[in-house]
Amino acid sequence: MDGNFNENDISRVVEADRAHIWHHLSQHKPYETTDPRIIVEGKGMRVWDQKGKEHLDAVSGGVWTVNVGYGRESIANAVRDQLIKLNYFAGSAGSIPGSHFAEKLLDKMPGLDRVYYCNSGSEANEKAFKMVRQIAHKRYGGKKHKILYRDRDYHGTTIGCLSAGGQDERNAQYGPFAPGFVRVPHCLEYRSFEQDGAPQENYGPWAADQIEKVILAEGPETVGALCLEPVTAGGGVICPPDGYWERVQEICRKYDILLHIDEVVCGVGRTGTWFGYQHYGIQPDMVTMAKGVASGYAAIACLVTTDAVFDMFKDDASDPLNYFRDISTFGGCTAGPTAGIENMNIIERENLLENTTNMGNYMLEQLHALADKHAVIGDVRGKGLFLGAELVTDRDSRAPVEEKRIQAVVGDCMAQGVIIGATNRSLPGKNNTLCFSPALIASRDDIDEIITAVDGALDRVFTSA
Repeated sequence: MDGNFNENDISRVVEADRAHIWHHLSQHKPYETTDPRIIVEGKGMRVWDQKGKEHLDAVSGGVWTVNVGYGRESIANAVRDQLIKLNYFAGSAGSIPGSHFAEKLLDKMPGLDRVYYCNSGSEANEKAFKMVRQIAHKRYGGKKHKILYRDRDYHGTTIGCLSAGGQDERNAQYGPFAPGFVRVPHCLEYRSFEQDGAPQENYGPWAADQIEKVILAEGPETVGALCLEPVTAGGGVICPPDGYWERVQEICRKYDILLHIDEVVCGVGRTGTWFGYQHYGIQPDMVTMAKGVASGYAAIACLVTTDAVFDMFKDDASDPLNYFRDISTFGGCTAGPTAGIENMNIIERENLLENTTNMGNYMLEQLHALADKHAVIGDVRGKGLFLGAELVTDRDSRAPVEEKRIQAVVGDCMAQGVIIGATNRSLPGKNNTLCFSPALIASRDDIDEIITAVDGALDRVFTSA
């Protein structure tokens, strides 16, 4: 660490945190007798806590965000310079960085044309849902308003987004939810045996066909959009099976349903392409993104649409309700697009998409090697530097390992100085997947350190039982 803290300063910070901070996703009772963790500094792949302990961060800030690593002075300097010139003006007007970033972003997204700025992934998805509902009223008498979402997918933390949330434990105690959101089945081939009628071959098209069954049951004239993650994140790091996405696209076009891809986790390099959907040859109508857009150096999220969607909101200028009557206060901040431009520049200059593909393949190989050693690893999956290992008590039954033992593995790695993740309070009885999302700058040595930590943790947690 090279910060300027002394023992008295840190003691005071810890006590202020304990007294005043409401941490995310945390039970605070333990903080009455133990210190909350304070992350003081970050550089590259490493972060340091208030005790000076160094950790290798294998989850990019805890939630798949710091794609280009910590301590990027070029991003900080660009943001500083822009804030002095103009920090903010409401999104009803434009800005220089807003225009430049939109142009740069859309260059990576052929077939998409318009960027709507906001400040979080939840908010970006809310905007998409609102557009779908407004289109339903403008064109279909309000009837084509339903939004389909997938079991195990997650789209945000607002009540609207939880209404489209496929993680029942995350949704628990927050209902009642908004009407008009309808769940479709998951596409996790490893657990296809839990789905009635699932075939052993050609599972991908079959899984997509289950979406069509829901559409037909609801009535295609009532369904306005289908919202899916390209690779499911917190629901277990699920890559779509072969043939799935092609059939999904065909179904959406058949029934005039907007395809909304939630790239909040996968977007801007995480899977080895600029966007996760680009692995699968599909053309979405709407794409949402946040997290890696600026690698956490500024708050920014975007909803990107086609001109075909955009044009539906300007087809009758005489109608005072015809345009998208929405605003995001902090969508007018200039720091976000400024950071986004330099974040993309870094990815290009340092060939981080190629590195993500190469290091992702290497890490996948190492996880498979771990599975050869540890029978508790039932399945290994992922794409790029977005990987998961599902732990089971028995490979034949595929019964999930208890969540407390998953958390014991995470805790053991933390004690070793390696931060990994796990599905957490998402799926009742099935929070059993270890999650890995190191920064796109990860090296073989970094991957080896992560794998060594997990190897030791699995030995200790499952041989001591």
